[in-house]
Amino acid sequence: QVQLVESGGGLVQPGGSLRLGCATSASILSINSMGWYRQAPGAQREMVAVWSRDGITNYADSVKGRFTISRDNAKNTVHLQMNSLKPEDTAVYYCNVASLFGRQYWGQGTQVTVSS
Repeated sequence: QVQLVESGGGLVQPGGSLRLGCATSASILSINSMGWYRQAPGAQREMVAVWSRDGITNYADSVKGRFTISRDNAKNTVHLQMNSLKPEDTAVYYCNVASLFGRQYWGQGTQVTVSS
């Protein structure tokens, strides 16, 4: 059973920063991609940032230039550094792992609230 453990999140003022972390028990050899998605109240879940095993990273247009995804291969973790946060970034953020075999795994979600 693949496990994902998320960390970070919380309440921050507009313009502030937060760092999310996600550690997975999945074997690095079986991972096709790791990334972050988010879901705001009443909205669909959307991709925020994804790292792929070919080294390519993809970002939602709304976070480009503000968010950075990084991966620590030794610890099998992925981080999301979020800067210049806006109220519209408020959502539950979910870590995702996609395996080479097409399976998807999700974390439990962590709340990010941007408010003054």
